[in-house]
Amino acid sequence: MIPDGSSQASNKISKKPTYSRFTQQDLPAWKPILTPALVIATLVCLAIIFIPIGLFSLSASKNVVEVVDRYDDACIPSPNQKVGYIKDPATNKTCIRSITIPKKMRKPIYVYYQLDNFYQNHRRYVKSRSDRQLWNPKAESRTTQCDPEGQTGDGKPIVPCGLVAWSLFNDTYMLSKNDAALPINKKDIAWRSDRIHKFGENIYPKNFQNGTLIGGGKLDESIPMNQQEDLMVWMRTAALPTFRKLYGKIETDLEANEKITVTIQNNYNTYSFHGKKKLVVSTATWIGGKNDFIGRMYMAVGGTSLVFAIIFSLLYVFKPRPLGNPSYLSWNKNNTI
Repeated sequence: MIPDGSSQASNKISKKPTYSRFTQQDLPAWKPILTPALVIATLVCLAIIFIPIGLFSLSASKNVVEVVDRYDDACIPSPNQKVGYIKDPATNKTCIRSITIPKKMRKPIYVYYQLDNFYQNHRRYVKSRSDRQLWNPKAESRTTQCDPEGQTGDGKPIVPCGLVAWSLFNDTYMLSKNDAALPINKKDIAWRSDRIHKFGENIYPKNFQNGTLIGGGKLDESIPMNQQEDLMVWMRTAALPTFRKLYGKIETDLEANEKITVTIQNNYNTYSFHGKKKLVVSTATWIGGKNDFIGRMYMAVGGTSLVFAIIFSLLYVFKPRPLGNPSYLSWNKNNTI
């Protein structure tokens, strides 16, 4: 006996889901109606909040006193022999620079080095490190992620291994004022969490920069890793190709128009990739260093909100538009299933 079409239709499994207020998005919810008054009030509130924040941020940024001195081009004897000069270990790389303090700088004063066109965010560069090796003495030989700077030629592990540590910045700065040394405090320049949790007190550098190709600075093998703060600062890789890293702090005030003599050891090779090196001396406020971008963005958002609020208010006054009856909206009706 051949079943008819009606029997086939009745036996067909329905794919209609079981009704649920949750799956059908029929739960009680706040569904505001964007009336002109509500939109205008919201825009005015945004303007009232964002514009003062922007003004305070710009004011704080303008109170930062900052001196930036680019020295990579000035600290080489010949522009045509940059790479050969920086790679020659026999050349004297001492460079004397002078900077003038434009306004009074109150302590603490931060000394940074700035690198341009250095891509610390390159995928292979970022992965070439072993965080486990930095705090666990038993993980000394875990260098598989650190190639090509994981082991020496005779198979001994390098501590710390990887390209990040290998390229450690090694220019040095000595500051003086009126022929008197101006000390730079290099203590507590790294994050406290790095000193406690990421770099071990029982880990010491081994076989570091002992190869034929020297990348950057060397480390004192008698100092544990949790005290190698220059390395900690360097190994917090930057997200952008132009970045600053803290070199140290000056714990004394500097007066306006004072001349500061800077003795630089120009060791770090940025000439091979057309990079730039700058010395930055700066104060800080509650917003940090000099940064007008945040304040300008707050001002732009607040100003735009205020302009739209004025435009909508004028349209609402001179060209009012009648609103529909909200009771006819679907969610205001009694649904019957």
